[in-house]
Amino acid sequence: MIIKVIEVGIFSTNCYIVGNSQNSAFIIDPGDDLEKIERIIKKYRFKPQFIINTHAHIDHIKEDENFELPVYIHYKDIPLLKDPQLNLSSFLSLPFSFRKEYLIREVRDGEFISFDSQKIEVIHTPGHTPGSICLRLGNYLFSGDTLFCNSVGRTDFPAANSGLLLSSIKEKLFSIDKDLVVLPGHGLSTSLEKEKRENIFLREGEKLY
Repeated sequence: MIIKVIEVGIFSTNCYIVGNSQNSAFIIDPGDDLEKIERIIKKYRFKPQFIINTHAHIDHIKEDENFELPVYIHYKDIPLLKDPQLNLSSFLSLPFSFRKEYLIREVRDGEFISFDSQKIEVIHTPGHTPGSICLRLGNYLFSGDTLFCNSVGRTDFPAANSGLLLSSIKEKLFSIDKDLVVLPGHGLSTSLEKEKRENIFLREGEKLY
């Protein structure tokens, strides 16, 4: 498995391209900088099959429609795709509404997305948004804006919920019985065990932002 991370946009979003030895690939969170993403696709001769959005904020979805690929997203975040206030694009004075509904493929907790011979597990982790998801593939967990290195997703946005975010992390992610490499939506990679031990935002009584 080949994983390429591309830092895109003004919020330094981590866009991931995951490929295999046959050059099949999928894209996670193409939030900006279409040309930069396309350069990596061309350089490694990737053949993208689909896109997965970990959630529907503008810095993760902006380039979705430009690829003309199926877009997998949790059904609870589909309204955010179409609403500039909920997807936060209106706050940037660049209102964005996803128009190509024929590309949307809704997913739910516990489902698997097929990638050639592999299965990508969808883990619903609401909190940052109602339909935030993490993706488990092999020894990797793509955590979107749910869990970061030494931090967690913000919950001061429309439709966010701090209680749900904490439950998602502690009851779902931290119940995984294997230490996984965590590849977040922003910042450095980490591991589940490290975040269990060291993440100050998950200590009892700590306030989220």
